[in-house]
Amino acid sequence: MDITASQIESIVRSVLTSMGTSAAPKANGPIPKVANVAMLTGPKNIEIQQLPIPELGDDDILVKVEGAGICGTDVHEWKMDPFGLIPVILGHEGTGEVVAVGKNVKVDTAGKPLGVGDKIVTSVMSCGDCYACRMVPGRTNLCDNQGVFGLVGDKRGQAEGNRVNGWFADYMVIKGGYGVTYFQVNELNLYQRMILELACVCVHALERSQKTGLLNFGSKVLVQGCGPVGLVMITVLRAAGINHIIAVDGNEDRLKTAQKMGAKTTVCFKRPDEDTLEKRVAKVKAVANNVGVDFAFQCTGAPVAAQDIYDYIRRGGGLCEMGFFVNNGEYKINPHFAMCNKEIDIVGSWDYSAEDYPKTVAFLKQCAEMNIPIEELITHTYPLDKMNEAMETNVAQKGIKICYINDK
Repeated sequence: MDITASQIESIVRSVLTSMGTSAAPKANGPIPKVANVAMLTGPKNIEIQQLPIPELGDDDILVKVEGAGICGTDVHEWKMDPFGLIPVILGHEGTGEVVAVGKNVKVDTAGKPLGVGDKIVTSVMSCGDCYACRMVPGRTNLCDNQGVFGLVGDKRGQAEGNRVNGWFADYMVIKGGYGVTYFQVNELNLYQRMILELACVCVHALERSQKTGLLNFGSKVLVQGCGPVGLVMITVLRAAGINHIIAVDGNEDRLKTAQKMGAKTTVCFKRPDEDTLEKRVAKVKAVANNVGVDFAFQCTGAPVAAQDIYDYIRRGGGLCEMGFFVNNGEYKINPHFAMCNKEIDIVGSWDYSAEDYPKTVAFLKQCAEMNIPIEELITHTYPLDKMNEAMETNVAQKGIKICYINDK
């Protein structure tokens, strides 16, 4: 009796399963043995190293990296290691193609089919044990032990753990387990996928802010800070139907980009007629019913900017603070005038939950429908061996969104 190769493979898998042994992971072609990684070995020092790719477990996924955005958190860690992560492979805004999966991997976190050849992005990891995970499971971003690929080590499964878990590499391993989340995103192109994580931060901030009831088609909304976060926040607001967005920044080029993304009014603190807070507030009030904006998003990490933003907001308005993902210091305000007398609603926004990812995919599709050129925010791309240069470009604010692209 003739037996085909596929039949032999099926028989072997059945025998291995009956013996309690995992079958080999599904893959197209041979699984690579090593990954080239951009290892942060010291402040402002990324070195290209080769690391062995750990053996895939039943719940694991091997991804060939296609690209990854550089986040402000990556730059912060690169500059001075404030999180004490060194040595570490950074990169959490990444995407790539699945090249091998463990036998238990069938679907992504949202239940969509997932297998070899699919495009994938990662989201957060939650512990499942802390108070937030147990009592508010819909807000896993508040997990006390939250993990993020490319920012935390992974000691599960073996003595050395999985060090190949950052997106600044040519291959990375998604080690499965409780709280690990990832999504199949075949419908998005590479640039959309590289900006997805950043967009998710802003989609989450919008959802937090909508709970105040202050955002609608007629709202006058101010966005302070036109870096990557602020500019994407503008696109999210525009896609959500906010018709009058006011952008505040000190860089005229970024304010021009803000207009392309959907801002109707721009305010620049370097213009002679807008170089004091009083002048800027007067301009904002002139286009905001002579009372101030209905809502404001604070997207800078600058305490002085955060201190000023209350003056732009009308009585009964609202504020979303989303600029201080890291500790950049404090500022002083008079609570009577800034908050109580105005009776403003204030919400904080902290990264995102996995539940925000499907909504963000829909947002990116909406940008395409509305011809909002969000992909143009990616202004510079670098190969793996130029990651120090990429970081320098980011620090110098020579572009907007800087990305690593694997061109091999």
